[in-house]
Amino acid sequence: MVFVWLTAFFLLIALIVLVIYQLMCLADLEFDYINPYDSSLRINKVVIPEFVLQGVLCLLFLLSGHWLMFLFCVPNLYYNVRLYRQRQHLVDVTEIFNQLNGEKKRRLLKLINLVVLLFLSLFWMIWSVLEDDE
Repeated sequence: MVFVWLTAFFLLIALIVLVIYQLMCLADLEFDYINPYDSSLRINKVVIPEFVLQGVLCLLFLLSGHWLMFLFCVPNLYYNVRLYRQRQHLVDVTEIFNQLNGEKKRRLLKLINLVVLLFLSLFWMIWSVLEDDE
């Protein structure tokens, strides 16, 4: 059981790092430290790995029987799948300045969701370690 929580912890850390990286690229673009092409290229490189990691995390919770954590994970996964199916998952170079505030808000909401999942995962990991000791 501890293995599942430890794996979830590292997956969540990787997801948080990817989302923070995207937010930093958007902030650099907003303050004109980077041009739109480079910012879009950097963000688009990490979008698919983020989606895959989110899917693996949800699958891990589903297969291990942690239904509550799976239910917390599903909205983010659904949003990612919807973006991918509508082909809106990549940042457009020509529209990035017009969509800057919306993109930052979406990634901040993802970050908040992931941080809540991280704290819940830490709680359950500590709980399962203490339970195994008894």
